[in-house]
Amino acid sequence: MSKSFKALTALAFLVVVAACADRNVDTSSVVVEQPALSVEPTYTGKYK
Repeated sequence: MSKSFKALTALAFLVVVAACADRNVDTSSVVVEQPALSVEPTYTGKYK
């Protein structure tokens, strides 16, 4: 194999590894907001 083919193969491998490694960097900074809870009305009688 030629040196240029080996160098391009190694470079392609490094690019793939770097692309896969960047996916899991910022998973801890995800903020999920909880929906506001409301109190259900209570039954107080037919005409109250």
